[in-house]
Amino acid sequence: MELFFLCGLILSVFLVSLCCVVFLLYHNSYASLPNLPRGKMGLPFIGESLEFLSTGRKGHPEKFIYDRMAKFSSQVFKTSILGEPVAVMCGSAGNKFLFSNENKLVTNWWPNSVNKIFPSTQKSSSNKESKNLRKLLPNIMKAEALQRYIGIMDTIAQRHFEAGWDGKQEVTVFPLAKRYTFWLACKLFLSIEDPKQVAKFEDPFSFLASGVISIPINFPGTAFNRAIKASNLIRKELRAIIKQRKIDLAENKASPTQDILSHMLLTSDENGQYMNEMDIADKIIGLLIGGHDTASAAITFVVKYLAEFPDIYNAVLKEQMEIAKSKKPGELLDWDDIQKMKYSWNVACEVMRLAPPLQGAFREAINDFIFAGFSIPKGWKLYWSANSTHRNPEFFPEPEKFDPSRFEGNGPLPYSYVPFGGGPRMCPGKEYARMEILVFMHNVVKRFNWEKLLPDEKIIVNPMPVPAKGLPIRVLPHHA
Repeated sequence: MELFFLCGLILSVFLVSLCCVVFLLYHNSYASLPNLPRGKMGLPFIGESLEFLSTGRKGHPEKFIYDRMAKFSSQVFKTSILGEPVAVMCGSAGNKFLFSNENKLVTNWWPNSVNKIFPSTQKSSSNKESKNLRKLLPNIMKAEALQRYIGIMDTIAQRHFEAGWDGKQEVTVFPLAKRYTFWLACKLFLSIEDPKQVAKFEDPFSFLASGVISIPINFPGTAFNRAIKASNLIRKELRAIIKQRKIDLAENKASPTQDILSHMLLTSDENGQYMNEMDIADKIIGLLIGGHDTASAAITFVVKYLAEFPDIYNAVLKEQMEIAKSKKPGELLDWDDIQKMKYSWNVACEVMRLAPPLQGAFREAINDFIFAGFSIPKGWKLYWSANSTHRNPEFFPEPEKFDPSRFEGNGPLPYSYVPFGGGPRMCPGKEYARMEILVFMHNVVKRFNWEKLLPDEKIIVNPMPVPAKGLPIRVLPHHA
């Protein structure tokens, strides 16, 4: 027994000593670099990841940023997130620097968890895959190409409200918003509109989206493990769809221009090479995440803020009813109608200022450089945060006040409003998101007023902001 305790004591001392050595080496490795931004690196390997993620889950993602801006620097501070040394760039100057130096001083970077969830990226890199995808998207996602989809969006929105809202006294908004945006994405990206087939993907995509930016611990029950399992399941379903589409295209049963899947199958790179099924499946997964998760969060908060501000709801209703009255019975929305929704879009923009679906994004330094007087070494990761400007009174006076008039005229100062990022890497789906949000707003206010059932419902960020209980509301049809 004494020998057992002695061995245990020796082992404990050894482990503690090892941890101390690792801790010292970890901090000394950064301390030896000259003129780094001020900040703290946290624990070995983990860094400050837990606090970075937990402040979001507690509903205050800006706290991690603003605490360190106040303590270290309002322009840039150092930390360690997801196992990497990171310089967090703050304010419009930080945004401008990163967005203006894309592929000069910085390049896109995703945590290693992304590469593990999307296997095809490991053959090259997530950065190369992202570049390849961006070459495909501009012609599909620009406003001129998307105009022909507005009627389809309106049709699906009407079906969505008939199936999930009409006749209900109470509904929970977030899962319904996800159903609407996912239905749209499946239709426009894959030509899938059967609700039963769409429903097969919904739950796996929820697991996938919440685990993409997570601590990459692949144990059963972790968010990362659930995301890997979900991606494998979705990929299997998508590959079956891709195989069938190849057959349909060869037999002229499918149109080359009907959706993004057909476009990917028929588009070659500069060397005449076509993407394989795994590459296409992973790219479609990425598009489906981007095409529905961020928009569903934005739509949910539109409903939340319209419930809280009846005067703003009434102004949106007035604008949308003028458009509705100009339409013939059964006539669908079109591009001209979308262009008339100026006030509604200002409201949506103010929603995305206070609850940005994209909280921020990572880059990697491809050269040493100086920013705000501090040295950023090559290989360090960089992070920009929407909240460093969106809730900053320097850029938005009374930042907690909901005020759509901020977006009238010339709108916010350059690089201060960044819900879609900026520069060459600005979200290519911005126009698509604008359309699906406005089509939803038109249909929901035309049918209903509503009130929140949980006035003080907590907001969590995981990795996008969502009401903790999904925003349950009492629905009040206009004809009642």
